[in-house]
Amino acid sequence: RMEGRGSYTLPTGTEYRGALRDGVFDGEGELLFPNGGRYRALWHRGVPAQGKYTFADGLEYADKKWHYCDGYDRRFYTEICSGLKPAGISQLTNLDPPRKIPKGCYDCGDGFYNPDTRVIVDYKLRFLRNADDDEHEWIIRTCRKAWDETTEHKPKP
Repeated sequence: RMEGRGSYTLPTGTEYRGALRDGVFDGEGELLFPNGGRYRALWHRGVPAQGKYTFADGLEYADKKWHYCDGYDRRFYTEICSGLKPAGISQLTNLDPPRKIPKGCYDCGDGFYNPDTRVIVDYKLRFLRNADDDEHEWIIRTCRKAWDETTEHKPKP
């Protein structure tokens, strides 16, 4: 079994770096997620005793007094840090500029979804999963879609 300090990569691509005892996380260690987030914790027999999650953009999650994206302030974290864009220039995601979505696909948060094949791939276009009917409906109803029509500026006559 794994013992001491080391790293272990899970099949999902999530990596653990830190202390191990008898094959489980035990002591100080962190999980590094493929999306760039990280969870640093003090582990006891494979269970986190205390920890802190930090999103890929540097925002730290707080389970108490969480003010980010509450009912009153709907700005993205990058807008809080860098300020709002001028009127008429909308920021559609926390990433600025947002990811370019492949034609006919949706950005479903952990990758791109193709409704024709019902396949979700990560942002490096590697297979993640097949969407069931419920996930398909949710993605179609709520997620950003690639532009499927061209728009052009039409000057006023």
